Amino acid sequence: MLRSSAWPPSARHVDTAGIEETAGRPGSSPAERLTAARTLAATTPLLSAGTAGGFLATLAAVAAGDVATARTVEPHLDALGILQQADVPVPADSTWGVFAAEGPGLRLEAALQDDGTALLTGTKPWCSLASTLSHALVTAHAGDDRVLVAVDLRQDGVTAHDEAWVARGMPDVPSGPVDFDGATARLVGAPGWYLRRPGFAWGGIGVAACWWGGAVGLGRVLRALAAAHPQSELLQAALGATVLDLADAEDALADAAARIDRSGEPDAAEVDWPLLAQTVRSRVRRAVDAVRERVVATVGPAPLTSDPAVAARVADLELYVLQDHGARDLARIGRIVTERGGVAW
Repeated sequence: MLRSSAWPPSARHVDTAGIEETAGRPGSSPAERLTAARTLAATTPLLSAGTAGGFLATLAAVAAGDVATARTVEPHLDALGILQQADVPVPADSTWGVFAAEGPGLRLEAALQDDGTALLTGTKPWCSLASTLSHALVTAHAGDDRVLVAVDLRQDGVTAHDEAWVARGMPDVPSGPVDFDGATARLVGAPGWYLRRPGFAWGGIGVAACWWGGAVGLGRVLRALAAAHPQSELLQAALGATVLDLADAEDALADAAARIDRSGEPDAAEVDWPLLAQTVRSRVRRAVDAVRERVVATVGPAPLTSDPAVAARVADLELYVLQDHGARDLARIGRIVTERGGVAW
């Protein structure tokens, strides 16, 4: 699956084919996906300087097998990495999400206590699998600060609204709002730590690795059809364009992984992590959108109406990449470059 020469050494040991076969099975149940998340957590080094290549390759391989499974695995591994960085113990057999989104008219308040805990009140939007997971890392407002807290989702005072989720993509990965009514949480890091650390940007690149892996799965659909119709110039051209798009996205991810891995070295070059992460995400999103639209336009309606795995992959991937905010995130790149540079021209 990995072809870019930019991948760092940490990616070379990853058995992407084996991960696809065992973790990324289309049609898996939510419980099976959580089992895959726990299994991978036991075998995958968490994201850090020195492990980024293997981490991103693992996520991409899961998504190449099944997008919804990757959507479940990625936040679990991300949360474990954050907890490790903060030196916070993880309960045995726990399953984790990361709820860091904000929404208009919704606000989650954290009343900080003297013992390092917080009481949560309010509503948090976009909480994936909140009714299924045991725990989550959640961002909340504490006065003018943003804090990160660890929450046991099974306690009284936590109400997930799965009924609000009516998406056709990832229908059994509900991401509705959650109400908190005096729920107890534990502070993770100092106020503002979660957003300031380089790992915040690195985690965003991990999501992009899932997008790329999902698009690789669509590229294989087109490749199989082109192989069955070698005389079709339309199919061969579509496949060729898809090869270019997927290679560009892979190069972006591989280069980012190499930069993360080198960042732990004494003479490592300084990196503007927010700029790098957003550039990678936007490059990958552009490639994934192009691949998805091209595959749908080229293969016609038959696979989308008769092959459950293909239909699910198209719908899941279309929704998943909306974690990137399109033109708004491109504007963010522009503002960063305007304010502090970051390009060589």
